Amino acid sequence: MTNLPEPWLRGPVPAIPALLQPAAHAFIMAREDVGVAVAGLTSDQLWNEPGGIASAGFHLAHLTGSTDRLLTYARGESLSDTQRQMLARERTLRTERPALDDLIAAWRDMVTRALEQLSSTPEDTLLQPRLVGRLQLRSTVLGLLFHAAEHAARHTGQIVTTSKLVRELG
Repeated sequence: MTNLPEPWLRGPVPAIPALLQPAAHAFIMAREDVGVAVAGLTSDQLWNEPGGIASAGFHLAHLTGSTDRLLTYARGESLSDTQRQMLARERTLRTERPALDDLIAAWRDMVTRALEQLSSTPEDTLLQPRLVGRLQLRSTVLGLLFHAAEHAARHTGQIVTTSKLVRELG
């Protein structure tokens, strides 16, 4: 993948509406960057919290769960009991320490689902209102899809940085 240009320079992602191409490119880049960043991390490195910062493992699990939740709201749905349980589980990840392979598989699957949702989202629905969370805060389909993509980019950066740091620390 290092020989390829960044996803946004590779051209349109097939089946994705034009206005959602930037979100699709961000998800693809996050999938690729996360995979490279965490490749070969030991379990101790994955869950290391250098200087008290969140571990790469936490960010990876949160990335998957938060993307799922944001996409649910974009569809106009409420969170399921399973999604609420997964959100609560994020607080116990440092003791559970899920395996890297499981976290990566879940993230890759989530990106596939995100791209499928983007491809099935008609452009004429992008400005439809959506409510978020228990407080029912207002957003739109586009706002949620964009936030899911930029949130993924933000946590990807944290995963990349933390992975480099824990490798450097040994």
